[in-house]
Amino acid sequence: MLHRFDSSRAEFSPYGFTCEVWTPARMPRPDRHNEIEVNLLRSGSLTYLLGGRRTTLSAGRLAVFWAAIPHQVVDFDGQDPYFVVTVPLSGFLSVGLELSVVNRVLKGELLIDSVQDACDELKFQQWERELRESDPRSERAVRLEVQTRLLRLARVVSKLRAARYPEPTLSRADRLACYIARNYNQPLTSQRIAEANGLHANYAMNLFRRAFGTTMSTFITQHRISHAQRLLVTTDDPIVSVAFGAGFQSLSRFNEAFKAACNCSPREYRREYRGTVHHKSGSAGASGR
Repeated sequence: MLHRFDSSRAEFSPYGFTCEVWTPARMPRPDRHNEIEVNLLRSGSLTYLLGGRRTTLSAGRLAVFWAAIPHQVVDFDGQDPYFVVTVPLSGFLSVGLELSVVNRVLKGELLIDSVQDACDELKFQQWERELRESDPRSERAVRLEVQTRLLRLARVVSKLRAARYPEPTLSRADRLACYIARNYNQPLTSQRIAEANGLHANYAMNLFRRAFGTTMSTFITQHRISHAQRLLVTTDDPIVSVAFGAGFQSLSRFNEAFKAACNCSPREYRREYRGTVHHKSGSAGASGR
């Protein structure tokens, strides 16, 4: 079964643990969900606007990113379907990856395997087929194999410096998104964003909505929530410090926006996820990883 992005789906609606085959298509708006995405293209390329940065994935290279970061397919080359695995954040944190690799993902970095693995396409085909069987035994086997593949990827990327992406030629709308991605933790208004990019505020707002299917205000909030999620999972910072560090101007506004996006309070979110990553990082340190 081939899948396409459903623009009517609620923001932060979970996909769960899946392996699906998707048809290349431009997305009318960014998506966000609290899972790790693993993408594998059979051929051609796929271009994401991920956290305000335009990034192109090539065929045959495993790519991993945290889908709570606003992400949107804005271009593609080729018609061949591609594979998408989604792993709930709790499952990703329990794999036992080095904390440095986990932090790179939760900070919004796109991790790309530096080499092609000839077995990947066959494994993704098998995972997609077995998960369709709805057999708990098959699902457990797939989960273990996905975890193993992530461990192998982490071993490769941990040896490499964080990728330094060249700055591509950006459209006006992309420049607006990039400016927001770099400055969301500062006080921002549509006027300030527009002026920084040499545009009139009304024109900038209309341009942004046409390009990304959402408002600049919503896009800013998405980035701030993602930043807060990372801090809640990886630090012991007080909730109020998380709120202001992410760019919110008041604790009440932060709590309101966070609950609307994540269906839980910041404290509940931290309680669910932080223990997993802290436990695993402690175990890694004890074993000399």
